[in-house]
Amino acid sequence: MVVMEWPLKSKLDPKVYGPAESAITKELIEQEIGGFTTLENVLEQNKLFILDYHDLFLPYVTKVREIKGTTLYGSRTLFYLMPSGTLKPLAIELTRPPIDGKPQWKEVFRPSWEASDLWLWRLAKAHVLAHDSGYHQLVSHWLRTHCCVEPYIIATNRHLSAMHPIHRLLHPHLRYTMEINALSRELLINADGTIEKSFFPHKYSIEISSVVYDQLWQFDLQALPADLISRGMAVEDPTAPHGLKLTIEDYPYANDGLLIWDAIKKWVTNYVTYYYPKANIVQSDNELQAWWTEIQTVGHADKRHGSWWPVLKTPDDLIGIITNMIWVASGHHAAVNFGQYDFAGFFPNRPTIARTNMPTEDPNDTEKEEFLKRPEEFLLKCFPSQVQAKQVMAILDVLSTHSPDEEYLGAKIEPYWKEDKYITDVFEQFSGKLKEIEGIIDARNADHSLKNRVGAGVVPYQLLKPFSEEGVTGMGVPNSISI
Repeated sequence: MVVMEWPLKSKLDPKVYGPAESAITKELIEQEIGGFTTLENVLEQNKLFILDYHDLFLPYVTKVREIKGTTLYGSRTLFYLMPSGTLKPLAIELTRPPIDGKPQWKEVFRPSWEASDLWLWRLAKAHVLAHDSGYHQLVSHWLRTHCCVEPYIIATNRHLSAMHPIHRLLHPHLRYTMEINALSRELLINADGTIEKSFFPHKYSIEISSVVYDQLWQFDLQALPADLISRGMAVEDPTAPHGLKLTIEDYPYANDGLLIWDAIKKWVTNYVTYYYPKANIVQSDNELQAWWTEIQTVGHADKRHGSWWPVLKTPDDLIGIITNMIWVASGHHAAVNFGQYDFAGFFPNRPTIARTNMPTEDPNDTEKEEFLKRPEEFLLKCFPSQVQAKQVMAILDVLSTHSPDEEYLGAKIEPYWKEDKYITDVFEQFSGKLKEIEGIIDARNADHSLKNRVGAGVVPYQLLKPFSEEGVTGMGVPNSISI
């Protein structure tokens, strides 16, 4: 996300976690960006970005360090948006709260060509990548898709008859999710299961998901445009494509995702306005009102008092709600799930756990000597063990696999939609638009001016290509969360 406040400062209690001020200074940032501009200009131009796991993970450092074979820090990583449109890492700050009678420890690591500092930078990156891997799996994937969709499924089946037009619209996007979630609870996120054994939070994994749900989850922010705006990755601009001007023009997830989002919204708009041409029909639909009330007050009961919940009074309200749900079940889930093996199957690229502390934290002579003589072994000891790496690789291979009978967004019309010519026609328009999007994404991945998609060693961004063959392909947007 974009850095929106400076200086960087923790919101945690300094009496418990130590001084709130970050060790990343204005001078450090200006040195790393080459002295060609000032920090003030960079902030004003929205060119400074942060991966911020400081306040979320710092309260767990002491708890996690009590578990054998893992460690943890609070972390901040800063990036600068280059003229090329790519992000340059500037600095990583790792923080340990007061522990065992020792004061808070924090240190900033920077890219370097000097041998020792280069290896420290690599170690710091390993820690941050483990933080990001854990957040991705426990929040971006499990919480925001699998977990938070369950109340929609239960309320839909409880309150909307199978013949209700909104039940029929949602049904393809709610299939198989309860079954796959039951298997996940049995085999993956269960106590002492694969996730707890192989990811850094261990037994605190699902607790962290719950904390993020409590602190950050909002229904309205699951919509792609709102999500981008909330992270400073876009601003509203009626003259721009999709009504948004992106902070990073070459942002593949946003650019491709907005194509999918708009296609879904157009399909939902055509469908909803056909059955609900007037606001009073929405308001007088008792099944629909009961469905939306249960989602807010029972399914997401802990969030029932949120002022951000959309009201359900007009066709436009319903269109926004349904588009949000379908996007999460299809595009969002596809983006966070089906590329996992491609990007994280090689575990040094995305370690899921860091097992050793930084050698500059409370160093002793033995550790110093080991780091200076064999830094590569020091790094390997920090990475997941061979057993952990193999377990995660196997799981990511399964999660990234499309089945032979995968049901893709817009690929096949539901039998009951065929009963109505208008619905058949607008679905065919939706399907045709998704096929068009395939070609647009292919063209983008061949455009050498888009350096986040094309270049030596750059993986083309195909996660939101709507269709795919079976197997591990790194592309394809299924209708629902089915794996």
